Amino acid sequence: MSDEPGPQDTAGSPAGTPHPEPIRFFGTTWVNHDSGYPLRRAGAALGSLAAAVASCLVLRFAYEGLQIADTGSFVTVLVIAMFAICSALAFRNTWDGFGKRPDPDRQASLRGLLAIGFVGSLLAYFFRSLTEAPGERLHRQEYEAALREHEKRGARRTGNPAKKKRRR
Repeated sequence: MSDEPGPQDTAGSPAGTPHPEPIRFFGTTWVNHDSGYPLRRAGAALGSLAAAVASCLVLRFAYEGLQIADTGSFVTVLVIAMFAICSALAFRNTWDGFGKRPDPDRQASLRGLLAIGFVGSLLAYFFRSLTEAPGERLHRQEYEAALREHEKRGARRTGNPAKKKRRR
């Protein structure tokens, strides 16, 4: 959130107030649910579901490749378990990231696991898009807290201190 004065922003907040943080694919339309917000949400949901389905098809081809290569049942079970576990962990991590800011160090250490479990992340994005823009609740809480803080700071000011009468 920035408190820098400037022209009226896209969310309609007056100059000098905190600006809402844009969300990927939604910009600041999440503030007032305007400028095609419902269409964007539907598009995000359909897009993430289509990407998850396409990813599952690619994983199916990989599974068939393992079958053709005749690597044995141990390797096949190991690969399936790896993708299932990584997808479940990626789903949970992505879902939790919609409600609180993720720890950058933890994200860096989980990068490989999250890359393997990309299907879980896509599904989390799909399910969250059904109810709100992914991350909207967190951004709204932070934006409203910044607005409250801005109002508190503004309420304390009662005028120009330079024009204050001096007592002798």
